[in-house]
Amino acid sequence: MKPAYAYDVHLPSNMEPGKKYPTIFTLHGKGSNEKNMFGLAAPAADDFIIIGIRGNLTLGAGFQYYDLKSLGNPIREMFDDAVRQLEAFIHYATDQYPVDESRRYLLGFSQGAILSMTLALTMGDHIKGIVALNGYVPGFVKTEYTLKSVQAVSMFISHGEFDSVFPIRIGHETASYFEGLTSGLTFKTYPTDHGVSEENQRDFIKWLRQDAGVHSDKE
Repeated sequence: MKPAYAYDVHLPSNMEPGKKYPTIFTLHGKGSNEKNMFGLAAPAADDFIIIGIRGNLTLGAGFQYYDLKSLGNPIREMFDDAVRQLEAFIHYATDQYPVDESRRYLLGFSQGAILSMTLALTMGDHIKGIVALNGYVPGFVKTEYTLKSVQAVSMFISHGEFDSVFPIRIGHETASYFEGLTSGLTFKTYPTDHGVSEENQRDFIKWLRQDAGVHSDKE
């Protein structure tokens, strides 16, 4: 199978032959790329395989996974295709690399966060956890998709208090939605716009390590 997406793979530097590793799949925001997302995940690179998935549609100098009719309103067919193709890609990469199937994580920002939360709902416990930064779950996903239980999926969801793209109330609505579906939710807000602060990054890296049961020498 040829994957639908270009991607980068960063393997831990001291890998042991035959050992499987927890893995973070990164999903970038609209107009960005997988290299920007690696900067967010880099502090976990000694303990995790990091696979950066680049959107397959160009947007200016960057990329996206689907296009929009208007802000917060994805083109449905493109969104459906992205969800299908990303799920297939996760299985493809699991076969290609020493990925621990029981410790697969998604780390997404903005459009990538929207897709990470959607994939948690469609893949259920095939995903161990997600980090979703400044996103939301589209209404049609909640009402029209076939959803799996996320009770066993760990979630770190955060939102900027001054987010000028997706207002903070959307973050609270998203947290309320998942609170009813899983006991494994961590929800935090940060005094930022539509971005990720150093404190936010430190918090989710620590959360990822704890959830995956890995401990860095730096801690």
